[in-house]
Amino acid sequence: MLSVLRDRAYLHLFTAHLLALVGTGLATVALGLLAYDLAGADAGAVLGTALAIKMLAYVGIAPLVTALAHRIPRRRLMVGSDATRLAAALALPFVTQVWQVYGLIFVLQCASAAFTPAFQSVIPEVLPKERDYTRALSLSRLAYDTESLVSPLLAAGLLTLVGYHWLFWGTAAGFLGSAALVATAALPGPAQAGRPTTDGVFNRAARGTRLFLAVPRLRALLALDLAVAAAGAMVIVNTVVYVRDRLDRPAGDVALALGAYGAGSMAVALLLPRVLDRVDDRTVMLPAAFAVVALFAVLAAITQAGPAAWRWPALLAVWAAFGAAGSLILTPTGRVLRDSVAAADLPAVFAAQFSLSHGCWLLTYPLAGRLGAAAGLTTATAVLGALALASGVLAARTWHLLPPGPAPTPAAATRPAPDRRDAPATG
Repeated sequence: MLSVLRDRAYLHLFTAHLLALVGTGLATVALGLLAYDLAGADAGAVLGTALAIKMLAYVGIAPLVTALAHRIPRRRLMVGSDATRLAAALALPFVTQVWQVYGLIFVLQCASAAFTPAFQSVIPEVLPKERDYTRALSLSRLAYDTESLVSPLLAAGLLTLVGYHWLFWGTAAGFLGSAALVATAALPGPAQAGRPTTDGVFNRAARGTRLFLAVPRLRALLALDLAVAAAGAMVIVNTVVYVRDRLDRPAGDVALALGAYGAGSMAVALLLPRVLDRVDDRTVMLPAAFAVVALFAVLAAITQAGPAAWRWPALLAVWAAFGAAGSLILTPTGRVLRDSVAAADLPAVFAAQFSLSHGCWLLTYPLAGRLGAAAGLTTATAVLGALALASGVLAARTWHLLPPGPAPTPAAATRPAPDRRDAPATG
């Protein structure tokens, strides 16, 4: 898997991605402590609002920025996004009001919504070979999982030496390093060169969404994203309730349960490239969606069972399996997108996928939280499990409209050669 890091451009991009993720993880820890300083017992409400602002920025901004930035070299767009995130991170230690937190979080997440789709769309051009790109996708999944495990540990270590405000400076350092690495990478030319740009901004912003609606397997991919979001929201929102309330475990076990979820995802990301060398994406992704449904059934049994020693290891196993199933769906996503549209449409379709998938989380987060609080964990498990089942059935029925393999579109056949690269100074 690590062989793709021999490509200098990809090495720069991957390291930039990893630094930005670690910085973001530090900010997550610091933001919780800042919210507690500003709001006390209402810190949860502040964080919940900040999370909603993040999702709204991701859903609404990514396609719009892609439409407005269609003539901007992607290096300039990514470096500018990192610079914006850097400025927001440097301002966070000095806020004194909750509304200032919301404003800065919105700015930071808008910049992330511009950076991430541009980053994702350039990777298949930097690594045009199927084998290399598959391994890059697995490394990207590992980077996300590593961030979820390493950043809290790093933050905990730093907090024994410095105050939490210094974590924001670590976040800024991550974005600064990311910008420097992107600026010195040799990137391909604009993916949309030669495409007419006479359409209005909103037509261009909606182009990626229209592609999702037009291509059956992209509609299936959106349904699979909803299944992942149902499982992930249950884990992220209700882990503390299961561990502390239902199982009466110590606070430290919350981190252990979340770590099991990340460990399951990491294990699959390490093993999946060899599997994808032999089977197509649909063969991996569709069964994973139905595995999510089966895991919700197991979780329902754990939820309804009375006090028993087996429930704690069973919950860890289910959380790890949720992480594994999510990784089986998410890791090949880039391959599905790349093989479904022409290279000129990659920025638009990656932006649309980024936006629509976070729209799924915007739906499942409040479902998991509000149902769990108002109707109980059993109801929340049943509703989210039913949502995952409906998503899996829809994905299976939709993807069967096309055989496995690249979509038979004329645009895909005319994809320009992806190995043309600018010199670093010209991007």
